[in-house]
Amino acid sequence: MLISPAPLPPRSQRVSSAKPSPVRDLLALTRRPEVISFAGGLPAPELFDLDGIREAYDAVLGQPSSLQYSMSEGDPALRAEVAAGYTIDGLPTEASDLLVTTGSQQALGLLATALLDPGDVIFVEDPCYLAALQTFALAGARAIAVPFAEDQLDFDALERLLAVHTPKFFYTVPTFQNPTGRTYTPQSRARLAQLAIRHGFRIIEDEPYRQLRYSGDPVASMATLAPDHVICLGSFSKVIAPGLRLGWVRTTPDIHPAVVIAKQAADLHTSTIDQGAAAHYLASGRGRTALGHITRAYAARRDAMLDGLAEALPDGSTWNQPDGGMFVWARLPDGYDATPALTRALDHDVAFVPGAPFFAESADERSLRLSFTTYEPARIREGLQRLGAALQAG
Repeated sequence: MLISPAPLPPRSQRVSSAKPSPVRDLLALTRRPEVISFAGGLPAPELFDLDGIREAYDAVLGQPSSLQYSMSEGDPALRAEVAAGYTIDGLPTEASDLLVTTGSQQALGLLATALLDPGDVIFVEDPCYLAALQTFALAGARAIAVPFAEDQLDFDALERLLAVHTPKFFYTVPTFQNPTGRTYTPQSRARLAQLAIRHGFRIIEDEPYRQLRYSGDPVASMATLAPDHVICLGSFSKVIAPGLRLGWVRTTPDIHPAVVIAKQAADLHTSTIDQGAAAHYLASGRGRTALGHITRAYAARRDAMLDGLAEALPDGSTWNQPDGGMFVWARLPDGYDATPALTRALDHDVAFVPGAPFFAESADERSLRLSFTTYEPARIREGLQRLGAALQAG
């Protein structure tokens, strides 16, 4: 006898509320070798220190413990290296303040688990790192966008929002932001830290690009200004290699146990061998040499993109000039929409990311993000020529 199947339960409402990532989708479209893609924020693979990384793995593979289960908090040697970096930069940090994660993206997920309940209000930058918006949507949070005024946060708008809402936290990428490349001034950082203290909300300071500086002076972490209110995230993806999938979270003492529990529930611990190799690599000193090579190369690539944008983009376009990171943020003139322009660009074997998906609320359809790190300057110039031809065709 045939049994009539009952309908299966639906997906969760939270997963249905999270938007797919157009950046990840574009990676599939731009894998053709003839496409010059300014879309993905991809490090240049030819700059990976293959010899140094291989030597680090060879060294730790000689220790059977590198293949064993490990601590949820992470390899003590790796945490000590990260803590030393913070301390040198003026933020005293102990290894016990840190928890190693599977990329800084996992750190966002752990913080969402530890800090958010469905319906909680959070503040985000507008525009905002897209994968963070996905993470917070999956947690059931209500993300409220705080706009920028020129290249700095609109503090008048932020104070108006704080008069109405009590956010659990403000999420920010304050140094070479994704997607805009913007960097908060010391004055903006101090004002945001003061507001966090006065109104009682946390700041999640996501800093995956902090070490990729090509001009200007370094700016201190907001945790130096409000140590009990600022949670810091970092990543090795941009300075060693993204395939390691290694990041970290510098917690505050009040939430550290909750983040550890979230980590235990997520994956027990991050890859033991990858952590051991990263710790060995950093202790060897090769990371500092490699970072110098990377930043010099990326500075030349940034300059090549900035030099070519005037000819590539239509008259009346605007763009910023970031001091570091991986991205330039551009805005097309009135009458343009970056999303259909992408289709024309792909027909010319060049790609970028339309800016609209990065906005939590009202989108700027004329904006676009251009990544300059993946290609050498000559290839960037060729891609900008193609982009100019595509935009003229529209």
